[in-house]
Amino acid sequence: MMNSAARPPAMSDVAALAGVSHQTVSRVLNDHPSVRPETRERVTEAILQLGYRRNSAARTLVTRRSGTLGVVTPATALYGPTSTLVGLEEAARVVGWFVSVATIRQFDGDSMHTALEHFLGQGVDGIAIIAPTTEVAQAIAAIASPVPVVLISSASDVPPVPHLHAVGVDQRHGARLATQHLLDQGFGDVVHVAGPQDWFDAQDRLAGWREVSGPGAPEHIEAGWDAADGYELGLRMVRGGLPRAIFAANDQLALGLLHAFWEKGVRVPDDVAVVGFDDEVGAAHYTPPLTTVRQDFGALGRLAVGSLQAAFAGEDVARQQIPAELVVRASSVRRA
Repeated sequence: MMNSAARPPAMSDVAALAGVSHQTVSRVLNDHPSVRPETRERVTEAILQLGYRRNSAARTLVTRRSGTLGVVTPATALYGPTSTLVGLEEAARVVGWFVSVATIRQFDGDSMHTALEHFLGQGVDGIAIIAPTTEVAQAIAAIASPVPVVLISSASDVPPVPHLHAVGVDQRHGARLATQHLLDQGFGDVVHVAGPQDWFDAQDRLAGWREVSGPGAPEHIEAGWDAADGYELGLRMVRGGLPRAIFAANDQLALGLLHAFWEKGVRVPDDVAVVGFDDEVGAAHYTPPLTTVRQDFGALGRLAVGSLQAAFAGEDVARQQIPAELVVRASSVRRA
């Protein structure tokens, strides 16, 4: 066994202990399919026994890849951006990438440039930008990256930046599903409680609701993203007259509405039906369980990583979107 003063184990030590060549150890480390299972097991046991760690700096020199992905994300705890980050990190780990994260509270050209320089100094292979708001998209226009960049956003207009690719969830499709479901249940006019309109998701959910509701629909109500916003709005609705159905721009707004309605004795869905968006953890346990629109953040992360892999291979990657999914629960189903 090596003592603390000895040099760290090298790949040649692993090869000697396992009784294989240096090249075979390299194939095992890179998960090459040509290695026999019994040989792979022997090399793996030698790695564990010696405590061997791959020299990432040396690997970078050989492969010209650092195996690191830089991620720029807003400094927010909101469900969509944080779930996107988790999905992206999981997808990157599957393909062997490490993730370095820069959170930015105020997006502008200077902050984007600083984040970019930070990542390039780390030698990242690519950059992912979680861009939920218009200010993020505007800041992206100020960057010039020598490595591929994937924009994770529902923005329809992608800035004309070299090496930039875009992926997202089809927010309009999800909003259409939610609105059409309420109409199919026979609830008549559907009021939309919209999120802040400097968010691309809020813009697209509003647009999707309008596409299905048509020109005779009631005026939408703009709010924030928080449950407190939905609660205050719900109290005002009780005082001023309830609509028959509400499509809320996210589950937190829906939660606040349900709280206000429960507090004032309003029955959901008998007096007013409610649908949210996101399918947050716990949405199935609201009172009543909330009908909502699910976004597959795991699939979104895999799509973003796949877009970067295609860019590394020199492929021309078009904008890609994944569909949203309606999850029907008791808050919107008319009772017989």
